[in-house]
Amino acid sequence: MTRRTFGKAALALAGGGLLASCATVIGPRRVELSQSRLQAGLERRFPLRNRMLELFDVQLTRPRLAIMPETDRVGLSLDVSVSPPFLRQSWNGSLAMSGHLVLDNVRNAVVLSATHVDSFDVEGMEGDRARDLGRAADLLVNQLMRDMPVYTFRPDDLRYAGVQFIPTRLETAPGALFVTLEPAR
Repeated sequence: MTRRTFGKAALALAGGGLLASCATVIGPRRVELSQSRLQAGLERRFPLRNRMLELFDVQLTRPRLAIMPETDRVGLSLDVSVSPPFLRQSWNGSLAMSGHLVLDNVRNAVVLSATHVDSFDVEGMEGDRARDLGRAADLLVNQLMRDMPVYTFRPDDLRYAGVQFIPTRLETAPGALFVTLEPAR
């Protein structure tokens, strides 16, 4: 083997090794989404308004997010304003709900799913009416909040070193979510 042939072979081998090492460097990434970042994403989606059962106008405001890593869920507290469209009276209160976060790769988002109303309190509303409204609130919340994005990835968030990534896994931790991103294949 000549010196020139040996040099070319060594260069080709080194180049192949460099390419192989780059492929292992561009592997899965783990991204932290802090609770404050998720909170800011939620606040942009509020207030929410809806008419419930054609009897009440409901407005949901001031979302407050809590990550519950022990149950792999999130809690959401909201201020509620309820008013019949035909009266000038309104009631204010609070709503607490919880849900599970899932990845929606079509929208490149972390979305709230499997929501459940944990408590619904309206000040100054009598017992029977409050109970009936509480039952309807669960339906309303599922309608309004079903698959609501809590965080949406920007295109730049899913691109690194010329490689496109997709979110594949979510983990809850105290005060944050961790999202695993893997190279798109």
